[in-house]
Amino acid sequence: MTRVGVGLKHYLFVDYATQGYLLLVAVLVLLFHGGTIPHWPLLIGAHLAGVLLLHWLILATARSPQRAALAFLRHFYPILLYAGFYREVGELNQMFVTGMLDHHVIRFDQWLFGFQPSLDLMDRFPSTWVSEVFYVSYFSYYVMIAGVGLALFLQDRRQFFHFVSVVSLVFYCCYLTYIFYPVIGPRVFYSEVLNYALPADLQALYPAVTFPTSVQAGLFYQIMDMVYATFEPSGAAFPSSHVAVAIVTATFSWRYLPRIRVLHWVVVVMLSISTVYCRYHYVADVLAGALTAVVLIPIAERLYRRYGESPTPAPN
Repeated sequence: MTRVGVGLKHYLFVDYATQGYLLLVAVLVLLFHGGTIPHWPLLIGAHLAGVLLLHWLILATARSPQRAALAFLRHFYPILLYAGFYREVGELNQMFVTGMLDHHVIRFDQWLFGFQPSLDLMDRFPSTWVSEVFYVSYFSYYVMIAGVGLALFLQDRRQFFHFVSVVSLVFYCCYLTYIFYPVIGPRVFYSEVLNYALPADLQALYPAVTFPTSVQAGLFYQIMDMVYATFEPSGAAFPSSHVAVAIVTATFSWRYLPRIRVLHWVVVVMLSISTVYCRYHYVADVLAGALTAVVLIPIAERLYRRYGESPTPAPN
């Protein structure tokens, strides 16, 4: 049996999912890069190198499970990749479309409500304290991932790996959707976006969108403005990964962290509203994010059980 074949017996669901994502994106770039990705050979090389490095990590951990550094990486490596994969979609989302597809989502919200909730909510409730409640709720997304992950890691390493496995599948499916269906979000109404301009009839709905001064005065508005200016790729709004992954974190709180389960779901509801109030997402993005979680969580659970539930737990 080949070395690769021997190594596969140590693979678990998250390993197949992560390497599958790396290989799938590499193939898409190879076949469809056109003139949209000038550095495409480097990108493919990086993905293939990632596959090989992960295979080495899986084998090395299986050979030396007592080594704390290897065991730590074996549990945490997907989390270390999320931000890079997320940023990457901004480089890849013009392979299959030209420009962005916000007009489809805007028309859906307009049909559903007769107005744009992603713009009207802030205008109706512009006070600093209201806006800060919603910006804090939006920021709680990062606390949910880190907090639930850390709590499970300290409580039971198998619960933690279960959590990471399900979160990873949800993230990877969202990232793939962004590559094929890029949507920027409500900021297309108030800022210039490269390669995209709203159709005239939609721009006429809100010809002069601004942020109320009272909202901009808030601390968490400024924090999130800095985060988005630095880390947010273009075209990663539909479905809302914030909503999808927040629902995953609350699902695991309900299962493994009963003392915070009710509060956690309340915060998830507030976060879902905040994505619209804070003008990061359309309502359609939120609905699609919730549907993504509802569909993918049972699939991830089944695959997790089918392909092995956890590596050897890292030493406490």
